[in-house]
Amino acid sequence: LQNLIRERQTAVQIAWTREFLKYFGTFFGLAAAVLTTGAVKRKNPAVLLPMLPLSFVFAYQYDMGYGTLLQRIKGEAENILDTESTLLEFPKGPLTFEDLEKIRISQSNIATEK
Repeated sequence: LQNLIRERQTAVQIAWTREFLKYFGTFFGLAAAVLTTGAVKRKNPAVLLPMLPLSFVFAYQYDMGYGTLLQRIKGEAENILDTESTLLEFPKGPLTFEDLEKIRISQSNIATEK
């Protein structure tokens, strides 16, 4: 059940990215045309500088929506699980029944004091 929910959430994320890309792509194209025209008219290539960060955003969104970004993320996550599992451990180890009981008792004490 959790896997089905995760798959649906991922599908919605990809769909959202593709929809966003349509709008951002239009903005990016218009900005590129306007900035290029401005750079040519003013004979100043520095006018094109805003295109640099915009191109990174566009490339990321494209990779997320139509490229292999999610596959690379999945591969890296699998690599972490296989080779660096110590990074995934909870501080002070896993929760025990005793830990949960201490939390429950302290919360019930707080509730009765009010």
